[in-house]
Amino acid sequence: MARLRTHYDKVVRPALVEKFRYTNPMAVPKIDKIVLNMGIGEATQDSKKVETAVLEMTAIAGQKPVVTHARKSIATFKLREGMAIGCKVTLRRERMYEFLDRLITIALPRVRDFRGIGGNGFDGRGNFTMGLKEQIVFPEIDYDKVGSIRGMDITICTTARTDEEAKALLTAFEMPFQTRTEN
Repeated sequence: MARLRTHYDKVVRPALVEKFRYTNPMAVPKIDKIVLNMGIGEATQDSKKVETAVLEMTAIAGQKPVVTHARKSIATFKLREGMAIGCKVTLRRERMYEFLDRLITIALPRVRDFRGIGGNGFDGRGNFTMGLKEQIVFPEIDYDKVGSIRGMDITICTTARTDEEAKALLTAFEMPFQTRTEN
């Protein structure tokens, strides 16, 4: 069992029940899935960029991503309908907890000038989205073999009904949110 799954069962869940006074144990928020998305804008000129992005995303997530295609043609972006423009992967259960553990303990501290994650990535329904500017913060990516630096979006979908519940859940998982300091 993943370390964070055990942490959720033994520490996080009882703390959330105590804080929000849940009477039904099924009402306690939990992480449902994590979606990783990598857009590849330069794939319009070179289709090989999609293959390298898929290999990098496979190394990061631990499962093969789905290649996303353009829904319609946009002439100003030199984009035709059906052209590969990115890749995404949805993580659930054990892989989700393993990825979240690596994100919090290894990848985020490796971000340059990291001062914490801004707390404005919540959508109002308990889901949190953040962006990374470089895929090289993950230890699975070999810096010498990277052709180009690409960013990615990470969406953490929870069963929480409000942003306050979702932030309490992610804070209990030790997600490094920024703390406001008054000068």
